[in-house]
Amino acid sequence: MDSIYIQMIISFIATACFGVIFNAPTKTIPACGLVGAVGWAIYYALVDSGLDDVRASFLGAFVVSLVAYFFARKFRMPMIIFSVSGIIPLVPGGIAYNTMRNVMELDYIMGLQNGMRAFMISGAIAMGLVFAEVMMQIILRLMSQGKTSIQSFMKAKKRSS
Repeated sequence: MDSIYIQMIISFIATACFGVIFNAPTKTIPACGLVGAVGWAIYYALVDSGLDDVRASFLGAFVVSLVAYFFARKFRMPMIIFSVSGIIPLVPGGIAYNTMRNVMELDYIMGLQNGMRAFMISGAIAMGLVFAEVMMQIILRLMSQGKTSIQSFMKAKKRSS
């Protein structure tokens, strides 16, 4: 279990550094690091418990998007500031590198396997981000409609009194 804390610290530092590279506002750099650390912790814990890396990437990106949404509301800034740097630990860069290395070594079968795995993980990350965003939009719309209907009810009740 100590390993997950080390993983979170390293992913926090890496994500915060990418926040700097992406010119995130200075006050949001620690939050960017936290988004990446939480997403990586989810991914790491799920893979460690036996879930395959595609599903773990989806769930990690889903959580990244939710936490990024929270920080976007807190800092009153666009969500993309937090989500772009937050997904960096999940990106399958090593697998993509191995794909190219296998192709250059003429090991096309292994290159194809690695390429498909990198493609599936990348797609899972994109789907995780999109699903969380859509879910938040639906929840906010339902809350807004509920608030509107409550306000209408209260106005009608006030008129009838």
